[in-house]
Amino acid sequence: LVTGSTSGIGKAVVERFVANDMRVVINSAKSVDAGKAMVAELGEERTHYLQGDISDPSDAQRLVDETVARFGRLDVLVNNAGTTVRIPHDDFETATPEIFRRLYDVNVVGTYQVTVAAIPHLRESGAGCIVNVGSVAGVRPTGSSVPYAVSKAAMHHLTALLANTLAPTVRVNAVAPGLVDTPWTAEWGDLHEAIKFVAPMQRAAVPDDVAEVVQALIDSPYVTGQVWVIDGGLSLR
Repeated sequence: LVTGSTSGIGKAVVERFVANDMRVVINSAKSVDAGKAMVAELGEERTHYLQGDISDPSDAQRLVDETVARFGRLDVLVNNAGTTVRIPHDDFETATPEIFRRLYDVNVVGTYQVTVAAIPHLRESGAGCIVNVGSVAGVRPTGSSVPYAVSKAAMHHLTALLANTLAPTVRVNAVAPGLVDTPWTAEWGDLHEAIKFVAPMQRAAVPDDVAEVVQALIDSPYVTGQVWVIDGGLSLR
């Protein structure tokens, strides 16, 4: 089950999983046509689309229940669904408590709700694995807004707490991308230009850069509780 997977990083993860002979449930809160188009392209035997908002407790549970109903088991959960809003870090009036709550409802609470629903099935798998898609903004004082960065830091700590609690039957790791070239960041031209001069790799990530690391974490049976930064060396500078 890959939440938030009809575009960007989530879509790249789905495509990589299918290429590696995995069966995958695609999810989005709103992009129904895009999800159905992915199923048509990747095949109904290997993929299935479910609409659902992870911040809604009933949707979070239903996503897991219908995944298991469709494919008979759940071995891997990728918590990719998330949201942000771009606000300068010193704009305290715009970064309201309401924005904090909205971002937390999806990025932290939503991730937690889907995870809790999935835990019994991941344990039953015998080799269950969770990968949370965090952000370098949760590691360093950067990111699209203060509420977003704090929510991703919380997700990283949730990763460590779950890894410690669910071992040895379920592994939990996170990836922490820097700027990724996705439809979500398409209008952030200033940041894409700046990253060329700041990051040692001189470019933003593409979604498959992140999907490759997600796959690596799934394929690494002795790795748990880690946050893997994928920022082209940006953290060095």
